[in-house]
Amino acid sequence: MPQKSPQPQLQDPNLYEKLREQGDSKEKAARISNAAANRGRSSLGKSGGQSPPYEDWIVKDLMNRAKELGLHNYLNLHKEELIDLVRHH
Repeated sequence: MPQKSPQPQLQDPNLYEKLREQGDSKEKAARISNAAANRGRSSLGKSGGQSPPYEDWIVKDLMNRAKELGLHNYLNLHKEELIDLVRHH
């Protein structure tokens, strides 16, 4: 019988579930909830730089971001669909 690789342990399951309900991917919800448990919820988002909201980006930059994230099937999407894709990957 093949062995399953161990699942990562969630350090803040309540936050994980809340993020999943909001539409975040499993990976993103796990990453955020574990960071919150390790550093404290009040510190989340403070380590990043300043970036304008995706609504202010041009389509070419949104496509480049989708490519950076390793996403597929974004070439024929409208701007609003691209924003949703990169936000909820």
